[in-house]
Amino acid sequence: MRGRTVRLVAVLLPLVQVVLLLLPAAGGLSLADVTLAATAAAGAALAACAFVLARCAPAVPPTRVRTAIRDRDRRTAFLPQRDPDARGRTRPRAPGHALPATAA
Repeated sequence: MRGRTVRLVAVLLPLVQVVLLLLPAAGGLSLADVTLAATAAAGAALAACAFVLARCAPAVPPTRVRTAIRDRDRRTAFLPQRDPDARGRTRPRAPGHALPATAA
């Protein structure tokens, strides 16, 4: 946990320094400037956190992936298929000739 915090501070520290250097040079700040700076800082913090967390994610071994796929395959439920040749079922018509009742 400490390593993550140190890396996050190492990424954010230069951004904070730049903001602190630009604030006195800008003189009076308007609401738009403050809003833009806050949005940029929040975006940079989000990007840094995502980067740090992505690097800390544990790798999943390939055997676990195979096992998960196999388990999901075993849990998949298939409905029984209807038998077209079952007794009492009419045979499907082949496309081609129109029935006399439908031909107009």
